[in-house]
Amino acid sequence: MKSIATILCILLASPALPAQTLPTELNIVVVEGEGAVNPVGQRVPHDPAVRVEDENHKPVTGAVVVFTLPTSGATGEFGNGSKTLTVTTDHTGMASAQRLKMNAIAGKVPIHVNASYRGLTARASILQSSVLAPGAKPPSSGGHGALIAILVVVGGAAAGAGAYLATHNNKTPAATPTPPAGPTPIGITPGTGTITGGH
Repeated sequence: MKSIATILCILLASPALPAQTLPTELNIVVVEGEGAVNPVGQRVPHDPAVRVEDENHKPVTGAVVVFTLPTSGATGEFGNGSKTLTVTTDHTGMASAQRLKMNAIAGKVPIHVNASYRGLTARASILQSSVLAPGAKPPSSGGHGALIAILVVVGGAAAGAGAYLATHNNKTPAATPTPPAGPTPIGITPGTGTITGGH
């Protein structure tokens, strides 16, 4: 049986275990959600997900990932009721934006992703689409509002044109000058004359 002194000598002679190296760069790999087509006003069937890796494509645990949705137009909200969601990567480097629900406007929905870890940062984007269900009609408020705006513009233009015509085309024409008054002309009317003979 080896003595304690012998064990200590062996441990001191053996090379030290290498310390865990910190990453020198971050990379974001989109795992789920790119190109997804989601119905408007509903929760997406698959949560957008990313994996954060180091320069050697190894997962980075404990990185902070922020998912951000557009503030207007075709957008949605995360499960926290906000347009931003902060998640920390697990031991596999994964982070997902859970319970994402689209709003009622159809269109392209870019989801911006920012990752940070010990002073390192990385950015990516997940592009999805929000579409109307077959046979569904878009919200009427936007269409009516646009139609009213067009009618107001057309009505204003017509009123302006009417005012212009009233001030430029309805002037009283200048009176034709009357010739100066002179002697009343004598009219000669043909008739039967009488001729009288001399002595």
